[in-house]
Amino acid sequence: MTARDTTPGDPAPSFSDLFTPKLVTVLREGYGLGDLRADAVAGLTVAIVALPLSMAIAIASGVTPDRGLYTAIVGGFLVSALGGSRFQIGGPAGAFIVLVALTVERHGVDGLVLATLLSGVILMAVGLLRLGSFVKYIPYPVTVGFTAGIAVIIFASQLKDLLGLDLAGKEPGPIVPKVEALAAALPSLNLAAVGIAAIAIGVILTLRQLRPHWPNLLVAVVLASALAWAFGLPVETIGTRFGGIPDTLPAPHLPDLDWAKVVAVLPDAASFALLGGIESLLSAVVADSMSGRRHRSNCELVAQGIANIGSALFGGICVTGTIARTATNVRTGARGPIAGMLHAAFLLAFMLVAAPLASYIPLSALAAVLAVVAFNMAERHQIAILLRTSRGDAVVLVATLLVTVFRDLIEGIVVGFSLGALLFIQRMAGAASVEQADRADLPTDGSRTPYDARTAAKRDVVVSRINGAFFFGSAASVATALERIGDRPRHFVIDVGGVALIDSTAAATIEGFARKAARRGARVTIAAASTSVRQMLEAHGVHPPLAAFAPDVETALAG
Repeated sequence: MTARDTTPGDPAPSFSDLFTPKLVTVLREGYGLGDLRADAVAGLTVAIVALPLSMAIAIASGVTPDRGLYTAIVGGFLVSALGGSRFQIGGPAGAFIVLVALTVERHGVDGLVLATLLSGVILMAVGLLRLGSFVKYIPYPVTVGFTAGIAVIIFASQLKDLLGLDLAGKEPGPIVPKVEALAAALPSLNLAAVGIAAIAIGVILTLRQLRPHWPNLLVAVVLASALAWAFGLPVETIGTRFGGIPDTLPAPHLPDLDWAKVVAVLPDAASFALLGGIESLLSAVVADSMSGRRHRSNCELVAQGIANIGSALFGGICVTGTIARTATNVRTGARGPIAGMLHAAFLLAFMLVAAPLASYIPLSALAAVLAVVAFNMAERHQIAILLRTSRGDAVVLVATLLVTVFRDLIEGIVVGFSLGALLFIQRMAGAASVEQADRADLPTDGSRTPYDARTAAKRDVVVSRINGAFFFGSAASVATALERIGDRPRHFVIDVGGVALIDSTAAATIEGFARKAARRGARVTIAAASTSVRQMLEAHGVHPPLAAFAPDVETALAG
């Protein structure tokens, strides 16, 4: 197997295994005309979906619509050409709207471009350091709550254009002041804009039910644009707000690399990199689940980094893997990364040919597109399951959602992950137990050799079995259980055969117990320790003469 996706049973992967782009793998496997035809159809379909989305996301992010197209063209091509997923589609994503808008507000468009470039450097470093696999440790309730929070933010950001409101000043970023400002502007409601938005949403939902294979987003935008133009409706369009979009890519150039500016935008770049890494790898996982393939997470992060650098050189915004477009790519029969590369080429062709027509697109129609996207992003079924089945997971989900909406996206992830980690520690600590086994009522289910019942009469010998994960979360309860053993035995046998893992806190607990036993004139034997458990115990001083080791309880009792 060439540049394989490794599994837990494989030998340690080489650099080539981890960082060979999937494009190379697909070409080595054999790529024919039939594959190219399938990829062309998939690429065209995804481009049709991406065209209105890219412009809508850019506008919602506080930049001109052409920057969204630059991002999808340049970034999308590089993600597919160099990435570790066969089906990943890169481009601007709704998840970045809030972060990008805040960066533009603080540092301007030039600062945004610089932050995008720096985030690419960070993502490349994370991938080359092989840290991509750590994303899988983010708890599921965190991703669901975070995604739902982003959906709320995106929907709120589109209310102004959906309703055609005229605000007295600049639209606030935080959710509460934003809603207050929008409520105050309700008297300026534009019925024509509302009608166009309603028609666009209706077309999208209707086609999704009756013609699921049709490009519902593009059809809705084209129909809304035609109606607004034909009837001369007083609605704001791309042309009236931005003057249209250019019909070619700009020449690549580096942003201003002034050191003070670099330091100023570095926190934003780190936020872009964190969110981009999470979003792109989640998208790759979705593609894996749909296709049965496996992505190379570190290769994917390196490609995302290069794509962000490329996007910045052409004046684009943040690039990441896009779940909806990637899923569309898989569903329409893509065979490999060439579909994503062709999607970028088709977008470039659309821009070269149809750029003048973009001026007629109503902003309320693009807002309707993002409103539907936001509604679909909120995984309502999964939210209901988590709220019903687990109180702890429900707390993590709700906390992540609320912090994301009312505070900050990165804070939402940090708070959710922290609560998820505490919940995991609590559950693992609760799973650990200490059983006193100095009687004849020991297991005889065949899982191990039964203890000799004669040991039940040995009042000076106590056998205690520790089960589960023995770590800092459970160390205190285990220590308390051991200390409660009465009758002042002369020999403690601690069976650790059921210990799946042990950390330094747990090893220190055993060492402290052994020293107390030694002061009372009792001896301690550790039975059935695995190699890793024994190494950890010995590293913390649990070794002869303080304590002995035996391969099993029977040997310990005979000693």
